[in-house]
Amino acid sequence: MRPGSEETMTKIDIKSKVLGGLLGSAIGDAIGELAFHYPEKERLFSQVDRTSQLRYTDDTAMAIGLAESIINEGGLDQNQLGETFRQNFLKEPWRGYASGPPTIFSQVEQFGLTYKEAAKNLFGGHGSYGNGAAMRVVPVGLLFQPTHDLYTQARASAEVTHAHPVGVDGAAVQACAVAQAVKRDPRKNFSAEEFIQGLIDFSQTSEIKSKMKRVRELIANNARPAIAAEKIGRSVAVQESMPFAIYAFLRHPRSFEDCLLCAILNGGDRDTLGAMAGAISGAFLGLESIPESWPRKLENRAYIEELGRSLAGIVTDPS
Repeated sequence: MRPGSEETMTKIDIKSKVLGGLLGSAIGDAIGELAFHYPEKERLFSQVDRTSQLRYTDDTAMAIGLAESIINEGGLDQNQLGETFRQNFLKEPWRGYASGPPTIFSQVEQFGLTYKEAAKNLFGGHGSYGNGAAMRVVPVGLLFQPTHDLYTQARASAEVTHAHPVGVDGAAVQACAVAQAVKRDPRKNFSAEEFIQGLIDFSQTSEIKSKMKRVRELIANNARPAIAAEKIGRSVAVQESMPFAIYAFLRHPRSFEDCLLCAILNGGDRDTLGAMAGAISGAFLGLESIPESWPRKLENRAYIEELGRSLAGIVTDPS
């Protein structure tokens, strides 16, 4: 196929979208973490300009682990994924992990449980509905389209740490948002209504479905971020953070920078909001949409890009 042909252009676009999603999530995580300390735009940008390295948190560390496991196994194997998470945690326990993953790792090691069994033991046997599975799910969304068993794959990636149905559903809907972003051509008209309706239809719990409907209403009414944040929530519970990341993307679908700022400058779980919103925006707009200096400063950039290129090599062409 000659250079410049439709097939060649499609492959270049897919690579840009996969790298945009993976790097966009990591950059959103790192800048979101800074926003805890610099919660105004001018101060935050000043700090980003001054810093020599954008350091990510457990959000990106676990997304890296998920990408590593998928690439090494040729798919999702829950126990191998859990073991990858555990080994990466032991190497870098200071990344900001919540109490859930270390508790699961300890139970697996002490009692010989599977990761899924240990995850079910959390919170009195109900499992976690935190946003930890959604924050890292970007590799699944990049690889699997909504019609290609996406929910099953997202569930498998979530259950090793988040066994509650809402925790699973939140991760699956975030993966669907990334998958829809990969599928859409940013050069064409973008329908926020169509995008959010796809997420409403995809969700399987009343908690997530109702929040997606609330996002649809807020976007349709052009609600300001402060109002949306109050009505949606921004906490570590996945139904109170993932929907606000979706709102931030739908409010600013044409700008990675504006989407990210909307996600992280309205309080709440800023690093994870940045990771989720950055994943969707980067997957939609591509790597070129991210301000050039940000990827250059990203910690471990070369390895994350290597993982992205490996994922791009096996992603199904969504066109």
